[in-house]
Amino acid sequence: MNDTGASRLALLRFRERVQERDLVRTRRWIADEERREAERRVGEARRPPAPEWLIERGLDRKNTLAVHAGECWDPGKRARPATRAQAIEALRHQVPACSKCRPDTALGIVD
Repeated sequence: MNDTGASRLALLRFRERVQERDLVRTRRWIADEERREAERRVGEARRPPAPEWLIERGLDRKNTLAVHAGECWDPGKRARPATRAQAIEALRHQVPACSKCRPDTALGIVD
């Protein structure tokens, strides 16, 4: 292989252009990731606080199935936020307390 100075310089210039394109692309990826991270932080800041209590309704919405604490891991798909007073009222009207999170104990209502 004939290795002349001009061809070596041309190869180095080519390598430089490739690396510049890679650097531009990497900087674009970094900017995109920074934007996504900023959007995630804004979303977390705007997220409403988790409800303190949940009341789970049945399919007909008239039937109340259970009362849950807000951090319950098994509230069901039809659980809606409730105030402390609503949770106490539901428990006093014989709505069962969740057996996993025990909201009746947390509310001080024990049979």
